[in-house]
Amino acid sequence: MKICLISPASGRWRGLGKKKFFNGKTFRFSQLSLLSVAALTPDKHELKLIDEQIEDVSLNEDFDLVGITVMTATAPRSYELCDLFRKKNIPVVLGGFHPTFNVEEAREYAYAIVIGPADGAWPELLADAENKQLKKIYHGTVDEKKPIKLPKHLLKKSGYLSPHTTYATLGCRNKCSFCSITSFYGGKRYQRPIEDVVAELGSFKEKFFMFIDDNLTQDREYIVELLKAIAPLKKKWVTQASIEITDDDELLALLQQSGCAGVFVGLESFSEDALCSQNKTIKQPRYYEQAVRKFHQYGIFVEAGMIFGFDSDSPEIFEKTLKILDRIGIDTIQASILTPLPGTTLFKEMKDRIVDFNWEHYDYKYAVYNPALISREDLMGGLQWINKRFYSPRRILQRICRWLFTPAGYKNMYFPLFLNIAYWGRQFQFKVRGYNPANVKRKEKRAEKLLAARDQFRKYRFTEQAR
Repeated sequence: MKICLISPASGRWRGLGKKKFFNGKTFRFSQLSLLSVAALTPDKHELKLIDEQIEDVSLNEDFDLVGITVMTATAPRSYELCDLFRKKNIPVVLGGFHPTFNVEEAREYAYAIVIGPADGAWPELLADAENKQLKKIYHGTVDEKKPIKLPKHLLKKSGYLSPHTTYATLGCRNKCSFCSITSFYGGKRYQRPIEDVVAELGSFKEKFFMFIDDNLTQDREYIVELLKAIAPLKKKWVTQASIEITDDDELLALLQQSGCAGVFVGLESFSEDALCSQNKTIKQPRYYEQAVRKFHQYGIFVEAGMIFGFDSDSPEIFEKTLKILDRIGIDTIQASILTPLPGTTLFKEMKDRIVDFNWEHYDYKYAVYNPALISREDLMGGLQWINKRFYSPRRILQRICRWLFTPAGYKNMYFPLFLNIAYWGRQFQFKVRGYNPANVKRKEKRAEKLLAARDQFRKYRFTEQAR
């Protein structure tokens, strides 16, 4: 069979990779989900992989089967593609997070749905497709052994920051109410055999790679063995991790020795009330400064995931957060609006407050619900404001000066520097403006005081005239 695997893109993201400047390359990693599906495909089939951020889907080409990986924000575009291929009598299979949690919706557009990971489901699906006997639903499992190498020759490698991404673990045991990972993997954690990971990393020609794990450091015994095994490879890498590991000096030393240059940590908020409301059971915010300093001592840069829109967030949250980010020395941030994705506990809790069910808006930049202490407009305006301020040229220059004096900073600073410049460029590409909601509120209060003073003066003058 001739099979096409598609990673769809919508809105401003579609075709972004074709632009000459600020084309999002820094934020685009090789398609592990589609590559994993491709690796499960027998050699007798012909494969084509399309990432819509980089290239267009050709509707003039005939395929026997089309597979689309779907996140919530790309669901409308995925359904559009389903309709287009249906007109050509080409069966389409949908998989990924959104179809897993919206089975009935997805079935309206696709011939078949894969629920959960593709492992265990895709080979069976292909056999059925060859016999023209596709079932409506297939169930995958995380327990299947994973391929050691992925067919990265299918990628248009120039469109990615690095084609060399991999994973050692899947899933996360944390139960944050805004995260769908636990539900998708059924609360399980999968660990690849360490020898498989080392064999794959050894095949990478470039020195730099990325671990795209949800939480690489969650199983200490495993990660210690893994770090010792990859240290001789002398590579540089980044990953996602929990800030809790800063209590473990042995683990930090192993991260440094194995080439870890940076970590993404989900700080989410500096408000304990906000974290408690989302079942976020990690270090309390007052320990963040010490933890960031600890990462820096081992030459590891920190990108912080920040979320705005919790019920405890007032219009002042953005300027308060910016001051703390500056003070504790965060190197880069990924700022988002709290988004109730289908499949999460948050979606169930917020369903009555959601006012926007356009899935394309579920890309963490829109307020799709009514916040408690701030308007939707102010929440979106504030998100743009903090991004623009944090990535201002002045702040970036200050961070560069700080990195020069960070242990191993001059060796590893390419990681945060590229990210800072890319985020700065995104402000131009997406025409980010924004405003500080706290200033708006202060102006409103001043206006109210002036009006009250005017009314009081008029009342006083009327009284005097009456006398």
